[in-house]
Amino acid sequence: MNLSIIIPLLNEAESLPELHGLILTELNATDLSFEIIFIDDGSTDNSWEEIEKLHQSHSTTYGIRFSKNFGKSQALHAGFAEASGAVVVTLDADLQDAPSEIPNLYNRIISEDLDLISGWKKKRYDSLFFKNIPSKLFNWAARRSSGIYLHDFNCGIKAYKKEVIKTIEVFGEMHRYIPVLAAQAGFNRIGEQIVVHQARKFGVTKFGWIRFVNGFLDLITLSFLNKFGKRPMHFFGFWGSLVFFIGFSAALYLGIDKLYINTDGRLIAERPEFYIALTTIILGTLFFIAGFLGELWVGQQNHSQRYSIKRTLKSYE
Repeated sequence: MNLSIIIPLLNEAESLPELHGLILTELNATDLSFEIIFIDDGSTDNSWEEIEKLHQSHSTTYGIRFSKNFGKSQALHAGFAEASGAVVVTLDADLQDAPSEIPNLYNRIISEDLDLISGWKKKRYDSLFFKNIPSKLFNWAARRSSGIYLHDFNCGIKAYKKEVIKTIEVFGEMHRYIPVLAAQAGFNRIGEQIVVHQARKFGVTKFGWIRFVNGFLDLITLSFLNKFGKRPMHFFGFWGSLVFFIGFSAALYLGIDKLYINTDGRLIAERPEFYIALTTIILGTLFFIAGFLGELWVGQQNHSQRYSIKRTLKSYE
């Protein structure tokens, strides 16, 4: 199969028939074999009913239904697991991503031998203060910390080689940083394409300003995991050794001072410096313990699903 279209969604029932029709119009005009996979991330409207209708009338349209809302990253993870196309394209279900971009994204992946292409919504139809400006700050921070020069890390429309999405592990809310995850996995041929951004026709956005705060926190997490995720002792052991050495040195100085220099002075236990040194020694020890526990966890972790699927629509249903 040439192409898989992955569409995560939450309460987008009104948009689905039009979106599906636009995708079919674009892809039926090509010679590509394709599948469309909708992932219903716990919608409370009629989204799943719409997906069932589309599945019944089109043999290349499938659906995955979560038992509740688990988040976009988990929805993408489920879609990636089911995708069988040589190229995988993701887009949002709110009609703000134009399906007309799909053939060009596919052609560039193949002709330029790229691992990933990220869309860039150069002209946006969003709130200036609540989306555009925070988005620019977020993308600037992501570029500086990751070293990947993309204008729009969080753009919903992206294209991947199949090997990329079958290799990376999308968890938490790391869908914002899929290009970073791909680069960390060795897929460094990353391109960018300016895409059309359209005003929302139905419903309301599912994301508020808090997503940018979460995005910055996830960026810090991703940077830490990239450097120390496989060897947490390298981080905790270093700082634990340093903090323990400072505390031990301070305690040793206090002991020498009391025994040989200021023998008539206050008892060590009466000096506040002693408790600072003792606290520092304890903190250093705790850092060491955290490092050991981290090493144990890394060695024993299993990458289990972080979501539960209620129902799946496939070609044989």
